[in-house]
Amino acid sequence: MGSVWEMLVSLIVFLSVACVSVRATVTYDEKSFMINGVRKILVSGSIHYPRSTPEMWPQLIQKAKEGGLDIVETYVFWNGHEPSPGKFNYEGRFDLVKFIKLVQQAGLYVHLRIGPYVCAEWNYGGLPVWLKYVPGMEFRTDNQPFELAMKGFVESIVYMMKSEKLFEPQGGPIIMAQIENEYGPVEWEIGAPGVAYTAWFTKMAVALDIGVPWIMCKQETAPAPMIDACNGFYCDGFKPSKPNEPKMWTEVWSGWYTPFGGPLPYRPVEDLAFSIAKFVQSNGTFFNYYMYHGGTNFGRSSGLFVTTSYDFDAPLDEYGLPNEPKWGHLTDLHSAIKKSEEALLSSYPTITWPGNNQEVRVFKSDSGACAAFLANYDTADWTKLTFQNFPYDLPPWSISILPDCKTEVYNTAKIKRKIGPTRKMRPAISTFSWQSYNDHIPSAGDQDTYPMQGLWEQVNVTRDYSDYLWYLTEVDIDPNEGFLKSGKWPQLTVMSAGHALNVYVNGQLSGNVYGTLEKPQLTFTSNVNLKAGINKIALLSVSVGLANVGVHYEKWNVGVLGPITLDGLNEGTRDLTKQSWSFKVGLIGERLKLDTTAGSSAAQWAQGSQVSLKQPLTWYKTTFDAPDGNDPLGLDMYSMGKGEMWINDQGIGRHWPGNTAKGNCSNCNYAGIFAEKKCLGNCGEPSQRWYHVPRSWLKPTGNVLVVFEEWGGDPTKISMVKRTLL
Repeated sequence: MGSVWEMLVSLIVFLSVACVSVRATVTYDEKSFMINGVRKILVSGSIHYPRSTPEMWPQLIQKAKEGGLDIVETYVFWNGHEPSPGKFNYEGRFDLVKFIKLVQQAGLYVHLRIGPYVCAEWNYGGLPVWLKYVPGMEFRTDNQPFELAMKGFVESIVYMMKSEKLFEPQGGPIIMAQIENEYGPVEWEIGAPGVAYTAWFTKMAVALDIGVPWIMCKQETAPAPMIDACNGFYCDGFKPSKPNEPKMWTEVWSGWYTPFGGPLPYRPVEDLAFSIAKFVQSNGTFFNYYMYHGGTNFGRSSGLFVTTSYDFDAPLDEYGLPNEPKWGHLTDLHSAIKKSEEALLSSYPTITWPGNNQEVRVFKSDSGACAAFLANYDTADWTKLTFQNFPYDLPPWSISILPDCKTEVYNTAKIKRKIGPTRKMRPAISTFSWQSYNDHIPSAGDQDTYPMQGLWEQVNVTRDYSDYLWYLTEVDIDPNEGFLKSGKWPQLTVMSAGHALNVYVNGQLSGNVYGTLEKPQLTFTSNVNLKAGINKIALLSVSVGLANVGVHYEKWNVGVLGPITLDGLNEGTRDLTKQSWSFKVGLIGERLKLDTTAGSSAAQWAQGSQVSLKQPLTWYKTTFDAPDGNDPLGLDMYSMGKGEMWINDQGIGRHWPGNTAKGNCSNCNYAGIFAEKKCLGNCGEPSQRWYHVPRSWLKPTGNVLVVFEEWGGDPTKISMVKRTLL
């Protein structure tokens, strides 16, 4: 009996241990993550599934693997998956399960950053606009309506992942997940409600029992068992908030995003590699490139004033091609780190300083493995560093990696690979045959206008279904007004919360004005030609993406909120702000669905010599056959002003070549501390000239391209180009 009992107890203990081992296949301590008990230095890269197409995913993932990555990281985009309450979208570019399974098939892991707030320079930070209008709603704080909605979405994602067996303990590739995103600064600013919210979402996430670690980034107050992680250009000085956590860098900023009106930021690969080597030599064992492939903000998905291109100077460019020499040089870096892995993961460094701005870090394992990192922190001069009686020449601001403590296999500033093919834009279709449709300038009292006293906030009316909202009113001018005789026209002043404004008086464009990312608010001031009697004022307010970051950004306003004044009348200044205004959402072309194949086919378009050129509020349409080959494609929109584009019912994005890049584009030295405005290009040129057209959106023949032009441009100079390697 005793032996049977002992056997039963042994069996129970065995099963308990087995269950624990299955449930704890991803573990960690202060040194590193361990997968099935094996320590690893984990190299990760961000590839956001909606910023490319399913047809591009396999190639992007494969290039990530070839580049030495272990993990693909992605956010989960709530507003893409639930565009209206209870109506979900997991198809096409939003097929999250398919994307994760493709990563698994390639033999890579996944870090799923559920958020669901993502920032990401994505419209509204990834939160759906309808969420703002839930009664009592406040974003990202101890607010019951927000917590209820957030919990529902996070649970739906986790249950979907579990049902597809995608978490690592189930045999899937997801080895870690993130809740919230960069919440530490917000918690600090709002105080007690932020602390309570952090405690709530920690408890909510842990209760989901996903079987892999939860991560919080930029949150030193992350409660156990959440792992705090660093985001930034440099994270070597980062220390985890708890002593049993590995040193994680969730966002190695490979470059920076481009705002409309801003120059093109880039980060020299010498500095990027230096920052990673410095992190690894400082006991960092997980780092993730943000971005590894930036991709494209298709449709209206970009955040406030962010360009349609989200290239981010990533190792894989917007079109999926290697961004050389960045991709190759980083691939070599990963190889050097992996060769040093045994020594790095089994010891802490011995540090010496043999000379001015020189540093040596040596890692030795009990088994005899040895790796050395030799650093020159001088920003101007080379140095000759002697290590173990051998001299090593180090460029400025560089680190050499010696996986055997003898042979320099890599230096962060010595690019040994050949530069390789150059990415070029080559002609694919030089001209198109265009048709045009002139949109209508509405008047107060027209059908489908909404009258009221005073001014409405724009998103409150549009719910972000359109970038456009018309503000319409009438001004009665007495025949005895002095300006009618003097010809000194009165001055109209319109103050707006942003983002762009086109002003029409009696059907004629009086001018336009627009804000910037730093200051989206704007003021229009101009003398306007008024006549005796009734004058029609039409203000077309335009949003350029919604805010994606900031404390309680759901309370930020868009649109014309006034004051609006008319100065230079006999009475002095007339305040138009509180008089009767009418509102009309969107454009006639949007109501006719000219952006769709079916809608554009039903409309009456001008052709031939009747096509409108350089006219505001004009729609253009053309049909074309797909260019030969497999090269990625783009549209050269240099000749246009501002608007949107569609191909075969798919939104390419906002174009705005008329907004030229302003900034300091002087020569940039890689050495020295990097910041987003240090290295800039493209000054004096459009912030974005070329717009990605995925090959998979095209048919062999009969493709329909529709362009809406807000300002006025010349479509005859639009061309299609191929992104090629030469």
